[in-house]
Amino acid sequence: MKSLLIEKALAAAVHDVEVPEPREGQVRLRVEYVGICGSDLHYYFEGANGAFVVREPLVPGHELSGRVDLDPSGALAPGTPVTVHPARFGTPREGIEDDPHLWPGGSYLGSASTWPHTQGAASEYLVVEADMVRVLPDDLPVRRAVLAEPLAVALHALGKAGPVEGLEVLVTGSGPIGLMAVAAAVAAGARVTATDVLSGPLDRAASLGASATIDVSVDAVEPNAYAVVLECSGVPVSISTALKAVRPGGTVVQVGMLPDDPRPVNLAPFISKEARYLGAFRFRDEIDQAVALLAANPGIESALTHEFAVTDAADAFATARDSQRSGKVVFAL
Repeated sequence: MKSLLIEKALAAAVHDVEVPEPREGQVRLRVEYVGICGSDLHYYFEGANGAFVVREPLVPGHELSGRVDLDPSGALAPGTPVTVHPARFGTPREGIEDDPHLWPGGSYLGSASTWPHTQGAASEYLVVEADMVRVLPDDLPVRRAVLAEPLAVALHALGKAGPVEGLEVLVTGSGPIGLMAVAAAVAAGARVTATDVLSGPLDRAASLGASATIDVSVDAVEPNAYAVVLECSGVPVSISTALKAVRPGGTVVQVGMLPDDPRPVNLAPFISKEARYLGAFRFRDEIDQAVALLAANPGIESALTHEFAVTDAADAFATARDSQRSGKVVFAL
């Protein structure tokens, strides 16, 4: 089978590898679509995602959809359309028993955080545990279902904030995760304002239902105006903007990943407004909610802007890095 391997920074190539065989409790999938995430871009352009360095050839990709190829148990028929929860959870810990995504010792598809690395989905075939598989409803096309994982990230963040129906919600950063945050908040009944420094992402946010957009390279965000802020840019200066924009007693949820080093942030508004500032890391089981939302809202598929073959990986990664012209970029296998 064909498999895309990142060997080091700026070095990715398609190789012929053996088709994996599923063991008891596993399912083999024929992958059709794989989304390119920010972590994939770090692995390709830098050879590392934060502290996680590529030490052996890594197959990227944790956002995927496809069809069942072989289920040894017979529970899932060949051709069944599916997506995948990309996490294998670790060991429960006291105090976080209900938060398996925070348990230590787990793994995530397409990640160099483990040794050996946890290989991802950018291959023609992928073997996963049966409990990671999510069967798609009849009204959800396989192509749109590739958005289930990033939408689940956004839904998890929104859930941390609580009910938002009728509230003013600010989404800072309108990249792929920001776009999913806009879609999730709009579906939850919020009035959404989205920010970015580029017109392309702002246009896409508007198409997904944002009632207002702000180019923060030109205009300032109104202070004390938003009940909830979903910070999706991962840019430290945006945290200061978020804490200034949230209303007294409001909530800021940090969705975008930040560099693992000290950065200056203005915490004065956080203190004086008694705001809540919460982290959101991946997700627990919100992928099921994401599947339902994608089935009910076909327009979310507009976030998918480009498709590439895995043989055109360099162009695909370059396009995904260019947020002015691309939303979510996917490999079509």
